[in-house]
Formats: sequence, structure tokens, C-alpha cells
Amino acid sequence: MRPIHSLRGFRDILPPESGLFSKIETTAREMFASYGYREIRIPTLELKELFVKSTGDTTDIVEKEMYAFEDQGKRMIAARPEGTPGVVRAYIENNLSQSGKNSKFYYIGSMFRAERPQAGRYREFTQIGVENLGNPSPFADAETITVLVRFLEKTGISGCSGSSHSSLHLGPQCGCSVEINSMGCAKCRSIYRENLLSYLKANSGDLCDSCKSRIDRNPLRALDCKTDGPVFAEKAPGISMCAECEEHFKKTGELLKISGIFFKLNPHLVRGIDYYTRTVFEVKSSALGSQDAIAGGGRYDDLVKSMGGPATPAVGWAMGLDRLVLAIKEVNPAADSPEVFVAAADKNSRIEAFRILTELRDYDIKADSSDFDASLKSQMRSADKSDARLAIIIGEEEVRSSTCIIKFLKEKLSQKTVVRNNLLSELKLILKPAVTDP
Repeated sequence: MRPIHSLRGFRDILPPESGLFSKIETTAREMFASYGYREIRIPTLELKELFVKSTGDTTDIVEKEMYAFEDQGKRMIAARPEGTPGVVRAYIENNLSQSGKNSKFYYIGSMFRAERPQAGRYREFTQIGVENLGNPSPFADAETITVLVRFLEKTGISGCSGSSHSSLHLGPQCGCSVEINSMGCAKCRSIYRENLLSYLKANSGDLCDSCKSRIDRNPLRALDCKTDGPVFAEKAPGISMCAECEEHFKKTGELLKISGIFFKLNPHLVRGIDYYTRTVFEVKSSALGSQDAIAGGGRYDDLVKSMGGPATPAVGWAMGLDRLVLAIKEVNPAADSPEVFVAAADKNSRIEAFRILTELRDYDIKADSSDFDASLKSQMRSADKSDARLAIIIGEEEVRSSTCIIKFLKEKLSQKTVVRNNLLSELKLILKPAVTDP
């Protein structure tokens, strides 16, 4: 019988990678809570109209990539391709502007896009995002970018600020950079749109077919197009901001500097979704090659009102967790491996090996083993495959003398014998700073 395979673009997330996903999600929840964000869980399926109305009918997401279908009630349904429209719909439908609490939310969940699978991009992917609704101030812009950078630092992604906040101990730091721009307000964009449209029409012979077909409806899309963006971004006219938008953007940059966030002004940065206004930003990782964007977002002051809600300024960002995991694994393939592997050399040492294994785990040391009944040679092969840093070997002689052997699996040092009662102290020194005092 022919085996059944998963659909193209969908995948199983297996250990140890699944453990890395869980660890990052836990860190996100802890980090966002410290900034006053609360979790919101939105439906996987929504009316297709929600995404057409919010994301824009000229976007690749709506035109090409959305999973949409007609249900039994003859309604057009779509699997969510992104999180922001669902959060805004929930904000309006549940009258959250009247709750008296802050409207700062985060979400973690699967999104769906029928795009061509590539490195770190799948048709079902996990997205993490934050949304800050109701705050028009550049302080909200700066806070939103800051929480993104601090979160990345917690996962081992560095280079965006002047401080180190890494707490997951995922290994070597992976460099990243922050780029920011302003799309201006509706007034600024109207003037910019006409200037850009004139330029693109004058160069329409060089546009891809998709951009030619939508140039009159949304000329800004050309600058975010994977084909035309790199060609036209440097040559196309830039936006001229009104005095109010200029001040907002200037203040955002000043506040980012106070937070210690390193950033680069990129006047050609646009986000490929219709609802963005004023501040837009992206974080790029050096570990991802040409497809280097790891997170992005910006301000969307007009979206809530355009969807039938009260006038509500807002700012947020989203990232694909799959691409974050890929970036971490590029610099540290053993990011979620055990620190210590315990092996029993013979049948008389199995109980003590199990006791050691239990003790290490009780002190939050990541420890693993294989079959204690297998030969020592077989167990050590498993230790090598586990990517553990150390192996603890216990045999009949070690049981008798109350000692054990620490074998270094990655360093040039071979091994050392330590007194059994001193094992945890020895491991604390070797594994520092990941292991706490017993």
C-alpha cells in the first residue's frame, strides 16, 4: 500500500526543533507580559472579506496566496494569512476600546499562505505578533520596536541594540539589523502616490506583469514586489512627509536611541500591505541569506476605522517563528540539545546511572540517556548523535569508589574522574552560566 505523505508546503515539526519552538513561545509570553501585552486568541477561519478589506485586494496575499473556499452556507471563508485583521475584528466586535484596560495584545498561532515553499517559509507557519491599539504617540512606536528587539535578544539574536539580554542560552549570537522608514499620513501618501505613479508609468516597460496590472490601483506595491522592488527602490522618488509626520518619525528615532536600539534609515522601505501609515520597520538577520527579513511591522492608524470601528491609532509587528528558528539553527545547530548524556558501563551501574540522570534533571540540567542495557559503545554513539556537550559515565569501579567520569564530547580535553558527591559542583563550573547552584 502506498504511504500517504503530507501536503506540499506543510510539514511535521519534530524533536529537537519542536522543543526550540516551545521554548521560544514560552519566552515570548513571559517577555510580552512584562511590557503589558495580553494574549489574544483569534479564529483560524474568518470571512474572506475581512482580509480583502484590511490587507488590500492588490496584495500578493489576497491575489495569489490565500486559502479560500465556499462553505456549506455559501459563505466565502479564508484560513487566516496573517494576524492583524483578526485582532482588529475582535477589537471592534467585542468593544475592547470601552474596556478601560490597555489594548495591547499578542498572539501566537498558525497562519496559512499558498505561496511557493522556500527556506523558512511554509504554507502553514507559526506567527508571533503584537498589536498596540489606541496609542497615537511615537512612544508606542518606540516601545513596539523595543519589545521586538528585546525578544530577539532573549532568543539569541543580537546586533540590534547596545545591550545583551540573552537568556535562552541558545549558543552563539546571530547578528541582525533594524531598518525604519515612514510612509507618512494619508495626505503625504496621496502626493507620494501620484509622484510614484508617474515615475512607474514612465518606466512601465521594465515592470513585471503583476505590477503592470495593478499600477493604477496601488503603485506602492511595485516597491515591495520581489521582482521589481530591488530594481526600482533605489531610483524611485521618495516620500515627502508633512511637518507632523516628520516630527513623529524624528521622535521615534530619538526614543529608539534612548532604548539603545541600533537602526538604519531606509527611505525605500515599504510594507506590502495596504493598511500601513507613518512608521514602518523590518528586522533582518545575517543568518538567512538573501531572504533575510525575520520580522516586520509598523503603524496602521486608519485600519480600525476603515473596518467599521472607532478611529483608533495602532502599531504592531509580526514574525514567522519558522524563520526565527532557522536563523538560530544556522548559528547553533545544537540549540535544543541536551547538555549532559548519562551512560552506564555495565549492568551493575545502571541503577546509579539512573539516579544521576534523575538528579541532574531535578537541578534543571538538560540531561538524556539511551538504553542502559545496551553496550557502552552503543550508548556513546547515541551520546555523540545527541550533540550533548558532556557524557557522564558510571561503571562498576566508579560505583565502588563513589566516583564518576566526565567525558568532554566537544572540547579537546578527553575526560576526568570526579568524586560523586562533587558532580553537581563540577558541572556547574563546566556548564556555567546555564546551571544554577544545587
